Order: sequence, then C-alpha cells, then structure tokens
Amino acid sequence: MFKYCKKLPYPLSISKKDLRMAKFIVTQFGGPNGELGAALRYFSQKFSMPDDRGRALLNDIATEELGHMEMVATMVHMLTKGASVKEIEEAGLSSYFAEHGKGVYPCDSNGIPFNARAIESTSDVFTNLSEDMAAEQKARATYENLIDLADDKDVIGPLLFLRQREIVHFNRFKELYDLYKKELKS
Repeated sequence: MFKYCKKLPYPLSISKKDLRMAKFIVTQFGGPNGELGAALRYFSQKFSMPDDRGRALLNDIATEELGHMEMVATMVHMLTKGASVKEIEEAGLSSYFAEHGKGVYPCDSNGIPFNARAIESTSDVFTNLSEDMAAEQKARATYENLIDLADDKDVIGPLLFLRQREIVHFNRFKELYDLYKKELKS
C-alpha cells in the first residue's frame, strides 16, 4: 500500500548549526500541532469516511504528513549536527539530551512528549473534517511562528514549503466538507 521514495518532498541543505531553532522546530515533529499528530489523525479518520473519495483523500494526506515528519526530523538533525554538550546545555536542551542524546524524539518545543490525545477521530464525518481544517490552520500558524523566529534562508525555505502544504491540505478538506454537505444533505 505504501511506497517509500528515498527523496524528501523539499530539498534540505542546512549547514549552519542552530540548536535554538532545532528546539523550536522539533514541535512540528511531535508537538500537538505537528506532523505526527496529523498523520495519525487522518489515517485513523479515513475509516469513518462515507466513500472511497474521502478515504483516499485522508489516506493521501496522512501519507504526505509522514514525509513532512521526515523533513522536520531531518531539519532538527541538521541543525544539531556536531553540537557539543556545552552547546546543548547553553541552548536549554540538557533535559532533552539526557533522555535522547542527539536523537530526534517526538515532543514539543518544551520537551513534552507526543501524546495521542492531540488527535481526534470520531465516526462523524463533519466533526472529523472540521477538526482536520482546524488542525491544518494550527499547523500553518505554527510554521508562520517558526518562520518569524528563523534567520537562515536554508531553514526558512523548507518552513515556507511546509506552511504552504498546510494551506493546500486545508483547502482539500474544505472542498470535501462542502461536497459532503451537499451530497449527504446534513
């Protein structure tokens, strides 16, 4: 069902170490508005869609979110590459380092681990699609905040790409919501 393509959705070429940005960006890996939550949310919700069109859309976007997770994790890895323990301490990442070393772990920028409570899945199509649109808006806003915090074009470019994908996903969910409102007469 899945095919892994050994190519990121957007090329990354981050060469400057920036632990401060890594600390912020990791939230889009495992924070409450991040890519892991989105992938799990859409994959879980696809089973409540009334037809193949809805199931396919949610599955496609869930799969794309996995690619976004890989991008975010790669960005965190690139931003921390070669960091000394002293640099890690100075960046406020001591507790993260104590638990995970330089590994990439799904948590928010405060170090709070991913929790499946960040996702929602019900049997109601309209509740799920409303949740999905809201989730995409929250992720878009988080990417915009990250862009405002960044000063390296090699970091800003991928963040702009990911922000734009949130807008596209929102629009696809809105189109499906509107279509079901007409077809299902709810």
